[in-house]
Amino acid sequence: MAARRALHFVFKVGNRSQTARFFRDVLGMKVLRHEEFEEGCKATCNGPYDGKWSKTMVGFGPEDDHFVAELTYNYGIGDYKLGNDFMGITIASSQAVSNARKLQWPLNEVEEGVFETKAPGGYKFYLQNRNLPQSDPVLKVTLAVSDFQKSLNYWSNLLGMKIYEQDEEKQRALLGYADNQCKLELQGIKGAVDHAAAFGRIAFSCPQKELPDLEDLMKREKQKILTPLVSLDTPGKATVHVVILADPDGHEICFVGDEAFRELSKMDPEGNKLLDDAMAADKSDEWFATRKQPKASG
Repeated sequence: MAARRALHFVFKVGNRSQTARFFRDVLGMKVLRHEEFEEGCKATCNGPYDGKWSKTMVGFGPEDDHFVAELTYNYGIGDYKLGNDFMGITIASSQAVSNARKLQWPLNEVEEGVFETKAPGGYKFYLQNRNLPQSDPVLKVTLAVSDFQKSLNYWSNLLGMKIYEQDEEKQRALLGYADNQCKLELQGIKGAVDHAAAFGRIAFSCPQKELPDLEDLMKREKQKILTPLVSLDTPGKATVHVVILADPDGHEICFVGDEAFRELSKMDPEGNKLLDDAMAADKSDEWFATRKQPKASG
């Protein structure tokens, strides 16, 4: 499965300007591209909403060789209720720790040299106060699972991920498609996994020819397919093919054809300006404020 790549994690954001400040100024990520859409995504990339929305890709480098974040903003929605499904992203960056301190962004040292912080909306990030020789400092995404063995079987046997670490006692496993890629950490919890309204999605790529086979495998294994194989258009950019799955706990998983995605995901030098222009043109906060109404909750 070396041809498969970990791509990004999708966050729904209610406060786009504060979120941009966190990812750009605290974490030190760059805006890789920004796109505006007039209607909802066919693969529910922006969640179960059909209105105007935007997508901003941010990361420490190009999507070809970095795990990045996809920030989806639905106009008119100000917040999303958090569940217990997303447990955090771990990043090795002493610069991010330094940035947080300078900006007085709250940090909580949870173990020596590791600081917990939160993005707007409450999403947890763990910042390791160290730098690694690899170019991508994003180390892992941690998701909660209610049945450790069932989830481990799904991700390793059905999706073909290599198990790098496994601790039965702590109900924890670290998986990935390659040594130099961001890993997925499964962490067992007691009780059910609650996705609430803020639920995200993790994305991977594979050769496009594998997508129908992957969909067929999930059908044979009686696993959940949220969106059967579909093509997604972005105006002026490559058309990609995706299939959206759900693991035993309902975590959303996107698999996209790698060849077209590499074209779509090329860094846009205008991305930063496009985001800033979109935020400046967004008067939704003022509209709700003048009417003394809160924005909707997701």
